[in-house]
Amino acid sequence: MAATLKLEIVTPETTAYSEDVEMVTLPGAAGELGVYPNHVPLLTTLKPGELRVLKGGKETFLAIGEGFVEITGDSVSVLTDMALEPAAIDEHAAEAAVARAQAAMKEDPGSEGIAAIQASLQKALAQLHVKRRRHS
Repeated sequence: MAATLKLEIVTPETTAYSEDVEMVTLPGAAGELGVYPNHVPLLTTLKPGELRVLKGGKETFLAIGEGFVEITGDSVSVLTDMALEPAAIDEHAAEAAVARAQAAMKEDPGSEGIAAIQASLQKALAQLHVKRRRHS
């Protein structure tokens, strides 16, 4: 049997994922981060994007928001404000969120709330990326 690590993804609402997996790929703040069993301990931030899980030779994809990840030799703990599987993503709502965010940034690019608008845009784009992956 292949070595595994425990992956837990927790949002404010629920535990979105909790299983033993072979590998996890995360959208880290400094770039994509691949994690295998016996990885060096690490604590870092996450940016909105695609989280990939390899389990039983099959890949699963989730759209995740901003958050933190703690990696130990045998576990990966993700704390994030969003974790959605493709089936839970409303493509039309995500497209509308992208349009709203882009319009808001054009209206007032120097706005104090620009960081919140950009975060919203990144989350919506992550959802669209994960949702549309299944169509390609």
